[in-house]
Amino acid sequence: QEQLVESGGGLVQAGGSLRLSCSASGRSFRNYAMGWFRQAPGKEREFVAAISWRSSITAYADSVKGRFTISRDNAENTVFLQMNSLKPEDTAVYYCGCSPVVSSRSDSYDYWGQGTQVTVSS
Repeated sequence: QEQLVESGGGLVQAGGSLRLSCSASGRSFRNYAMGWFRQAPGKEREFVAAISWRSSITAYADSVKGRFTISRDNAENTVFLQMNSLKPEDTAVYYCGCSPVVSSRSDSYDYWGQGTQVTVSS
């Protein structure tokens, strides 16, 4: 069964860093793009970053450009999100998903993980 499992969330002070991981198992995600989204309480799920299968294409939300970096290790079926200079407004549950194409639209993604909580204190 296809499964995506996020990890690496936690509580961090503003200005700090976290590195999220998303491990894929149960099927081949070869040729799939991977993306990170986040959802804060009372808000809709929003796009954060995405990366193509060969890492040749990356995309970021304007709110995280220059602070977050997405990467992937296909040999390990894992995608990462390095988050630096974190702000309280980055607080949310972060989800990873896979999509046939690099997309900022959540409806492009076929599978999702269960999410990992990131809390940034001021």
